[in-house]
Amino acid sequence: MKFFKLKERLTPEEKAKRDVILQKVKDYRARGCRVPSPKLIKTEAQIEGIRRSAEVNTGVLDMVASQIHAGMTTAEIDKLVYDYTVGHGAVPAPLNYEGFPKSVCTSVNEEVCHGIPSEKVVLREGDIVNVDVSTILDGYYSDASRMFMIGEVSPEKKRLVETARQCLEVGFRAARPWGFLGDIGAAVQECAEKHGYSVVREYGGHGVGLEFHEDPFVSHVGRRGTDMLLVPGMVFTIEPMINMGKRKIYVDAGNGWTVLTDDGKPSAQWEYTVLITDSGAEIITG
Repeated sequence: MKFFKLKERLTPEEKAKRDVILQKVKDYRARGCRVPSPKLIKTEAQIEGIRRSAEVNTGVLDMVASQIHAGMTTAEIDKLVYDYTVGHGAVPAPLNYEGFPKSVCTSVNEEVCHGIPSEKVVLREGDIVNVDVSTILDGYYSDASRMFMIGEVSPEKKRLVETARQCLEVGFRAARPWGFLGDIGAAVQECAEKHGYSVVREYGGHGVGLEFHEDPFVSHVGRRGTDMLLVPGMVFTIEPMINMGKRKIYVDAGNGWTVLTDDGKPSAQWEYTVLITDSGAEIITG
């Protein structure tokens, strides 16, 4: 999707506000800071389009939450996601994305991310599963995931899932205008390691909205005051992948997609799409 010419769409008030932001970004760049390009700073019209997409995306996750259960196959989850999404006039973003064959990612237990739904994968009592949903509506993208605990899970798995959610929350609270991406990574890393867990580094969050994956890459490890400047109008995901054991991972050679923990221990992930505002940050979908 091409970015439209801003001068053709902005009101005088929006243009004046944007000019102030871009001047401040220029000042930070002059100090040696890594700053976003203007195309990563969304306009009000673009943000509204992303919000509409996010409404469908959140609806999908709410629907899955109401129906997921032991004995269900991950292929059934995929069908639920597809039917709900297209029924609301949208498109599942993962479907055929770079060859991905399904409408949603379903990652069970030791699968870190990009699990492919299958009729052969049946959810069992005690499983934990990440359902990662991404939606395109009228050309705008949104993205979020949730963890689900199937029936009674072990205390160890429950603690992992709850801590992963806590890592997401502290990462979100660290996202502030004129702060830095490193603030988010540092907050997540400290939270995970404090509880004895490790953080996946090869995969992370990303810009989103006009494309499925945009700059910047959002690392979930880092140092405060480093990496890209956070500017009002930026939209990106925070999606820490927290491993019960070591952080080493590998990609399933059989399908080229599914990422698993190298030690076979469980992993958990939660994801928000976040908007940086003038005064803080807002969860658009989660």
